[in-house]
Amino acid sequence: MMIGQSALMQDLRARIGRVASTHFTVLIEGESGAGKELVAREIHQVSPWRAGPFVPVNCAALVESLLEAELFGIEERAATGVRGRRGKFELADHGTLFLDEVADLSPAAQAKLLRVLQDFSIERVGGTTAHRVDTRVVAATNRSLQSLVEAGKFRADLYYRISGVEVTVPPLRDRPQDVPLLVEHFAGRYRRTRHLPIDPSVLQALAAYSWPGNVRQLARVIERALALSPGPTMTAEDLPVEIHRPYEDFAPAGSERDQTLRGWCSRYARLVLDRCSGNKRRACDILDISYHTLQAHLDYQPGATPPDTAHPSSGGDPVSVVALCEQAS
Repeated sequence: MMIGQSALMQDLRARIGRVASTHFTVLIEGESGAGKELVAREIHQVSPWRAGPFVPVNCAALVESLLEAELFGIEERAATGVRGRRGKFELADHGTLFLDEVADLSPAAQAKLLRVLQDFSIERVGGTTAHRVDTRVVAATNRSLQSLVEAGKFRADLYYRISGVEVTVPPLRDRPQDVPLLVEHFAGRYRRTRHLPIDPSVLQALAAYSWPGNVRQLARVIERALALSPGPTMTAEDLPVEIHRPYEDFAPAGSERDQTLRGWCSRYARLVLDRCSGNKRRACDILDISYHTLQAHLDYQPGATPPDTAHPSSGGDPVSVVALCEQAS
């Protein structure tokens, strides 16, 4: 189940719904830990192949000498002492084959995969008869295949065969609004073994972090905090030092900083803008606010009478979109 209600996640769900109903091969792109396999499973669940199996394959773990047997199977007695078995393509017949980290395939493996994808006809190692399979192929990569093609490290013909219908999984740092929902989901996994109320400072610190390991890293952070927190409440101090120390610099406790909701929103908007290298349009997309609203947050001065930040086209109170700041009010 994909967690998140941000605009980026809503766009992702809409794209999944469109591509899942087709028969085309799908290429999922995204950083490591962003949830590419979760997206692949979602595509399978809403596709015409949902009644069949979902078979994941880690291409980076395939041994070159055994690749053909793993993907295409091997005939009985193809070699002394070898038992026949079906390969991943046959196991995924009438279902979905998920080729994770397809960029890690060797040039020889790329050529063999291309041959099968052209007509979905496989021949087992040691066999003489070709078998057709009805398999939906979904590939994933955490690297730009186009860049690898340009560098001569990935076959152009295979790239054009698996690309065209693409789904990009957004990194967690681009959708901080989804952090509270993800935290609730991961904490809920362990509610029976240990349940701790979560202090608002935890959500604020997590939302301010850049998450190089994405959702996978967030899950491990919550597990660590639950395991090591002395209780009775999880606080920012229970998070790894690389997360809670920058947060303390961003929003230290005490009366020397403006602790109003507008003050928090202004600081958070500046933090996101800094993450975007000063690109205000990108910051607006991440915060899901208008350019006018962002500028109002940036212009805000403590103690001054703030202007009305509502914009006629924004469809409501724009401050509410920075929901994480509300915890501080």
